[in-house]
Amino acid sequence: MNATMSAGEFWSLLTHMEWADAVTWKTAIGLAGARQDAQIADRLYHLHSVHWAYLQVWRGEPLEIPERATIGDLPALLAWARPYYPGLRAFAGALDDASLARPVTLPWADELVKRFGSAAPATLAETILQVAMHTAYHRGQIATRLRELGGEPQITDFIMWIWMRRPEADWPSA
Repeated sequence: MNATMSAGEFWSLLTHMEWADAVTWKTAIGLAGARQDAQIADRLYHLHSVHWAYLQVWRGEPLEIPERATIGDLPALLAWARPYYPGLRAFAGALDDASLARPVTLPWADELVKRFGSAAPATLAETILQVAMHTAYHRGQIATRLRELGGEPQITDFIMWIWMRRPEADWPSA
């Protein structure tokens, strides 16, 4: 089976990702224990570092990801993460079905070859899907940690977003 997604379907996937990330951030910023928790901060930093890395690769820019220690507390991390989404929307808004088939060269592919023995070429569509799936994985880890800290994370499933009539992201203030 060879199923492909259209540019419009990728737009929905990325719009959901922003909404779900904002929901996760609202819980993290709103929970006193989470604001001071190194695991939450480190996981959010990793999630957003990957976001930024892929967007920079897609746009043909050099990788410029600040070290975690230079960013500071959770509100500062949120302030660093947020500009990604307008950049992503601008990038994704220009996608068409043909552009999704273009190959993407990942600057870390040589490291993957060393570790796993190969790194087959990937298309833009495949790397966009990777970002959305990677983010969902880490949102789940963050939700688990938020529960351990006494919080109650909201459901961020794609289908929930559909049932809620595809709401826009509602970001917390830092």
